Amino acid sequence: MIAIDALRCRNLVIDSLAIGPGITSVIGPNGSGKTTFLRCCAGIELPHHGTVSIDGAVPRVTETGWVNEFPDRNILFARVYDEIASPLRFRRDTACDAIDAGVKACAESMHITHLLNREVRELSGGEKVLVSLAAALVHHPKVLLLDEYDSHLDALLAEKVDQVIRASGARYVIRCTQQMNTAVKSDHLLFFNAGRVTHTGTPRDVFAFLKNTAFYPVLWECGS
Repeated sequence: MIAIDALRCRNLVIDSLAIGPGITSVIGPNGSGKTTFLRCCAGIELPHHGTVSIDGAVPRVTETGWVNEFPDRNILFARVYDEIASPLRFRRDTACDAIDAGVKACAESMHITHLLNREVRELSGGEKVLVSLAAALVHHPKVLLLDEYDSHLDALLAEKVDQVIRASGARYVIRCTQQMNTAVKSDHLLFFNAGRVTHTGTPRDVFAFLKNTAFYPVLWECGS
């Protein structure tokens, strides 16, 4: 369980929140605290007050994968292979042959082996997202955090990425998205407004409160 208690961080105020295993989508207006929430869950940002715990541990000692909204800010290395290998190399306890096997297995599972020797600067926005996701998953994280990763993806690639995420083995996936037709395909949904979680539950529960708003998915009536 991811447990948030009395959290205060910048514009974010969460008195109490529990997130179970599975895929949780975070939606809401721009500036409502969604990215700050993800950063706190990742341990990238520490709250001014309160706690975030992941199965009883703080985020910074939990295996976590992070994908930024802007791929170029997420990527550190010039070559795709080196970018995907970086989390394993940073551990300093993984043999070179194990790193090589891990990178190739991850790339193969995502169907991007053809990109391994490419320069990152040559890639499209969608390809950079795939590389960032591979780097986030190569060390088999417990928590996968995705900040509007799908804003660079067309419908076909978004579906491919969704399949990769579901097959990743991450116990907790928390993804911020502006695509409501992505949000409906979640186990849990959080709606943020003005720095607070105003609705939480299954997609059916939450979207019941959002009918006739910009956050109601176009295909919901057809798919429900």
